[in-house]
Amino acid sequence: MVAQPKPPPPAVALLTRVADGDPAATRAAIAQYGNLVWALARRFDVDNAEDAVQEIFLDLWKSSGRFDPTVAAEVTFVAMIARRRLIDRRRLRSRRPEAASVDRLPVIVDPATGPDVNLDAARAARALDHLRPEQRQVLVMATCQGLSHGEIATQTGIPLGTVKTHVRRGLLAIRASLSRGRAEVVP
Repeated sequence: MVAQPKPPPPAVALLTRVADGDPAATRAAIAQYGNLVWALARRFDVDNAEDAVQEIFLDLWKSSGRFDPTVAAEVTFVAMIARRRLIDRRRLRSRRPEAASVDRLPVIVDPATGPDVNLDAARAARALDHLRPEQRQVLVMATCQGLSHGEIATQTGIPLGTVKTHVRRGLLAIRASLSRGRAEVVP
């Protein structure tokens, strides 16, 4: 019986070499798996495939140390990393509300004509004028300047509880005035 020659020892997996920091292995991995990753990215996200491919290869580079040739083939590991990254990108995109273009937003009030065109805005402005000065100041700081109650208290020296009370009572007074259709406010 003639002895069969032993098969050559398996070459060190490409991803194992990538995990070891071999720059040539990184280039070889991109060359070997680039078409696969590109095809998957185009299937999942046509518009952003290039960005997806970059993210996938970065993730593959970071995850290459987890590759175990006894568990799966290298191509399977690459496809799994790509698929997971693409699914994550799709989920993230579905959670983010799409920003509306300013051109598509409806115009509620023509800014050139001022608030007098909008009857409610004019009533609210008149109602605001009828509030006590400290109440009006706190309400303007909260609603127009977007300051928190704590920031208003710090800037004005008014106690935090009083700031909250002024804001609440001022908003209630303006709401009551708007619902009555008059500008009279009882603070």
